[in-house]
Amino acid sequence: MLPTEPVLAGAIVLGVLGALLVLAGLVALVRLRPLSFALRTFFGLLLVALGAIAGTLALGMQGYCALTREDLAANLSVKPTGPQRFAVTVRYPDARSVSFDLAGDEIYLDARILKWKPYANVLGLHTAYELDRVAGRYRDLGQERNGPRTVHSLAVDKPVDLFGLRRRYVFLEPLLDAEYGSATYVPVTGPAELELRVSTSGLLLREAGRK
Repeated sequence: MLPTEPVLAGAIVLGVLGALLVLAGLVALVRLRPLSFALRTFFGLLLVALGAIAGTLALGMQGYCALTREDLAANLSVKPTGPQRFAVTVRYPDARSVSFDLAGDEIYLDARILKWKPYANVLGLHTAYELDRVAGRYRDLGQERNGPRTVHSLAVDKPVDLFGLRRRYVFLEPLLDAEYGSATYVPVTGPAELELRVSTSGLLLREAGRK
């Protein structure tokens, strides 16, 4: 997972400093110093707002992993269980695992990509990814439209959906690009051990141990 502690610590510091300035502004108001009151309150509220934004970013980054040149996102064990049916176990590098029953001829996975702009890179925020969904995929278009659909979430529950916030609010555009997603799929012809890797060009799904 991404180390969000520095951003969260910065948010707390900004919030505390802002609150102290607002308090100092109230003291100035009691002492009948309107100019000091206005300046301290303004900068205090500004720091509180910046702290709130930083805290939102830190919470929104929970569940995302930093993307380098190529990362192992998960290992997959795939086993056919019947005609156009198969079971898959997804094992993450942190030892977590989940299992699903899927329908189709192929296994499909996609991910969300968060690409931070240079302004945010200064704060230590860099391109990150989060696995989003795993599904069964049919080769035949008619079956894809009308056959049983099996889609499961791989995303981690978090208090703030940063990807969704970016797509809803334009003011985050100078900091973050959340328009980019990536997907991959391979046919299921028998039992297989697969590696799901994330590179700067997108998702890669291949046999385990294959270079």
